[in-house]
Amino acid sequence: MSDSPTVTLRARTDDDAEVLYHLAADLETWEERSPAMPAPLTRSAYEARLAARDGDSADRAVNFVIDADGAAVGTVGLFDFDDLARQAEVGIALIAEARGKGIGTAALAQIVEFGFLRCNLRRLHLELIASNAGALRAYEKVGFVVEGRQREHAWVRGHYEDNIVMGLLRSEWASRRA
Repeated sequence: MSDSPTVTLRARTDDDAEVLYHLAADLETWEERSPAMPAPLTRSAYEARLAARDGDSADRAVNFVIDADGAAVGTVGLFDFDDLARQAEVGIALIAEARGKGIGTAALAQIVEFGFLRCNLRRLHLELIASNAGALRAYEKVGFVVEGRQREHAWVRGHYEDNIVMGLLRSEWASRRA
């Protein structure tokens, strides 16, 4: 019997609102999730952002709630699709209680499979700040490789940090599965 939670990706429901709002508004992990300047996020501003995203037919992002044993613990998705190059960016965010348990790695494996098999993408990529060692390990476990480093690219809690760029090709992913 495994202690690992069952991780699934699903659509957002009204029952997820509280946990997802707290995740989006978390200033402690802001720089890990956004290149924008940290700022308090009100509940009404968060709900307006969701409503705008849901109503925007031009927004081709694919967003899932990460569900671990029946509870929402984060989000994962694909965005900035490039139809010509057949690529998209991957983004993930987990509540603190879900980190370090393999949940993020399982969710990443599922979104990578979705991107390659369901969206017919050729390449996935992402960026992270260099100090986010847990994320780096999870990305590498799924098959992402470091493609570059932007030196002192991000202002993070009072100092500059390098930004790491990672990528994964469908051919590499398929070879790992075989």
